[in-house]
Amino acid sequence: MSRKRPKGKQERSAPTQMDWKVLEVVHPDAAGIDIGGREHWVAVSPERDPQPVRCYGCFTADLQEMARWLVEKGVRSVALQSTGVYWMPAFEILEQHGLEVYLVNAQHTKNLPGRKSDVQECQWLLKLHAFGLLNNSFQPTGEIRTARTLWRHRGNLVAEASSTVQRMQKALIEMNVQLSNVLSDLSGVSGMTILLAILKGERDPEKLAVLVQPEVKAAPEDIAKSLEGNWRPELLFVLRQQVELYQIYQKKIADCDVQLRRHLESLGGKVDLRVQPIGPRPKGKKASKNAPQFDLRSELYRITGIDWAQVNGIDVLTAQTVMAEAGADLEEFATEKHFTSWLGLCPSNERSGGKILNRATRKVVNRATVAFRNAASTLACRSLWLRLRPPALRRGPAATLSNTDIVGNGFGFWNTMPIARRTATTSTEESYKSRSSNSTLPSARAPGISSCMRLMQRTIVDLPHPEGPMIAVTWLARKSRSTPLTCSASP
Repeated sequence: MSRKRPKGKQERSAPTQMDWKVLEVVHPDAAGIDIGGREHWVAVSPERDPQPVRCYGCFTADLQEMARWLVEKGVRSVALQSTGVYWMPAFEILEQHGLEVYLVNAQHTKNLPGRKSDVQECQWLLKLHAFGLLNNSFQPTGEIRTARTLWRHRGNLVAEASSTVQRMQKALIEMNVQLSNVLSDLSGVSGMTILLAILKGERDPEKLAVLVQPEVKAAPEDIAKSLEGNWRPELLFVLRQQVELYQIYQKKIADCDVQLRRHLESLGGKVDLRVQPIGPRPKGKKASKNAPQFDLRSELYRITGIDWAQVNGIDVLTAQTVMAEAGADLEEFATEKHFTSWLGLCPSNERSGGKILNRATRKVVNRATVAFRNAASTLACRSLWLRLRPPALRRGPAATLSNTDIVGNGFGFWNTMPIARRTATTSTEESYKSRSSNSTLPSARAPGISSCMRLMQRTIVDLPHPEGPMIAVTWLARKSRSTPLTCSASP
């Protein structure tokens, strides 16, 4: 009985003859490890040992024995899953013994047929790794991992300190002390001075209102009214403990800043600050309240050779977060598209039968991704567009940017590039200005998404690392959850 030939779309999507050479053994000296909380299961080729699957404990002595056994059996490459934080000790010990460790995503190895067991899991990892079907996850250098640990710990301390401020405000509201209605920051100088005076026994609203700084915009009468409460003893006890906790967290943050500064100073730099000193801080960019208590901007400039404060929407905290997660050298990523895909900011491209199935962004837990999204959301798109639009459009009413708010991002970052980088888009910009100046529309309109995409494509492609990924990702972060951009498809 003859088989029916596919027609139409099925004919175009019909699979061609499979090349079985794709399943060549890529890693002949491979091993697979199933990571667990109490024990690790290791599998090697049956030709290397009569007992190819063994179980080892999670203690340091057991891990050392496991690494020595792998080296004795001639294993050179090991694949293990990134299970929680249990993989970290095994990863470090295996690297110390000179083994090439592949840290793989557990989602890429979960399609194991049949019932799952630890023995089958490690053997399945061995088979996939031997055929080269697993991708190694990005891991920064040891120096960057140290900076990442310190920076993440500092972020946790800042979050805990913010929680204590919220609990202080809750205790005050329960006592009907509406101090948050007249002070924008309860943990500021005026707020902490008043709280300390209350804990010392002061209850007179007039005397407490005098303690505020002259910069406070609220009227003294309103401040005095907000400081009248019932002063319940149990709530004062809660308030006292929260203030003490806040002070403890502030001290721990200062200690963490000292340790972070020592580590950053030990890293090599690309710029000598004595020969090429950093310029003044850009206007409109104020130092964050949670910024480290040392000149982090100068340290990042010395390490990377770039003043990140000059880029619209990016401050030193964002740059430090990205550097702590991805490193100062982005040579591990071939292009900015690979870097964007690693961050999970580019849309997916799932197709079947000539139809698009899914173009949503992947769910990625990455602090650098969150930093780029925050940087894109804080960028004043409308103010940039009003400042950078052609003179002919300035005479008309300003248009409300909705789907075209990416234009503000694009032109804002384009304006921060060096002069030598702008030559590639000069003709495009001049043609856009000529079209805009001859427009007879009654109101100002921003250019379309397609024209802006072509402009940004030509601009981003010419940018070297690390400028290219930073500009491309921050530009894409604004639109990653709405309109898919074909110029940034996953490689």
